[in-house]
Amino acid sequence: MIRISLRSPLRRSLVVACLFAVMGAAAAQSYPVKPIRFVVPFAAGGATDVMARVFGQKFSETWGQPVVVDNRPGAGGNIGSEAVAKAAPDGYTWLLISSSIASASSLYRKLNYIPVRDLAPVSQMTSSALLLVASPALPASSLKELLALARAQPGRINYGSTGVGSSINLVGELLRISAGIDIVHVPYKGDAQIIPALVANEVQIAFLPPQTALAQVKNGKLRALAQTNMTRSTTLPDLPTLNESGVPGFDFPSWIGLFTTAGTPPEVVKKIGDEAARMLRSPEVGKYLPAWGVEASGTPPDVFAAHFRREVDKYAKIIREAKIPPVD
Repeated sequence: MIRISLRSPLRRSLVVACLFAVMGAAAAQSYPVKPIRFVVPFAAGGATDVMARVFGQKFSETWGQPVVVDNRPGAGGNIGSEAVAKAAPDGYTWLLISSSIASASSLYRKLNYIPVRDLAPVSQMTSSALLLVASPALPASSLKELLALARAQPGRINYGSTGVGSSINLVGELLRISAGIDIVHVPYKGDAQIIPALVANEVQIAFLPPQTALAQVKNGKLRALAQTNMTRSTTLPDLPTLNESGVPGFDFPSWIGLFTTAGTPPEVVKKIGDEAARMLRSPEVGKYLPAWGVEASGTPPDVFAAHFRREVDKYAKIIREAKIPPVD
């Protein structure tokens, strides 16, 4: 039999590992014991902010602790994301952000944090297609007509986005590359600025989240041409995909993800993720999803972490192929 001395490095390492495991389990059992700061790296009133307030209220009702939404807009979401990345790794600072965070490492030259290293994925909360919408003045009522028009008039069609490197910019570049068309990028500060620009025909097309675009499509201010998922979303069964309408293989789903600070005990991360999944299945939250145009996901931390790494690689590839220069 091999005996391990009490003074051996191996024995000390085993003891420390056991202590950390016991501490992590104890922390998860009592968690949460104080208010939680829920960072939204966008302005109040936007789609992500609305979701955070609904989710935060449900978490608070379940756990009996305040969940306070903290809007930290700016720098494409990096101000708020960095605040979470540099917070104490105790599970009391959360981040709710769109899939655009996957572009941060490839896009920003002077990033003060690394998302895959400094943030702990908790759960992919929702998934959805982005909607390709058009100005009512554009003489195209389908994707095929849009592509024909773009090929006949190269450089004459503008598309709006929420900024260089945003997911809305990258999906526009993916369309430009995949369809072989010449369309011009026009960045705006946010969705709220893109919609009037579309109505006024300052830009002719844009990719927008359903929670932003659906109401404008229903009231006739915008025209929906296609959705970005590979297959039709269950929330938008009558709207064709780009994949089936002239750009084979096109697939660019959008998602909203919940993160906390890297180094948070795994047991605490799992407890938050488990409650997120339960909450998303509840009728109290489920009633909001159709109006938001999204589907509940509720993936566990390990599954979301693997998906997030794949998304980072995908966004990096698009940025390289589109030759988008780094942003300071």
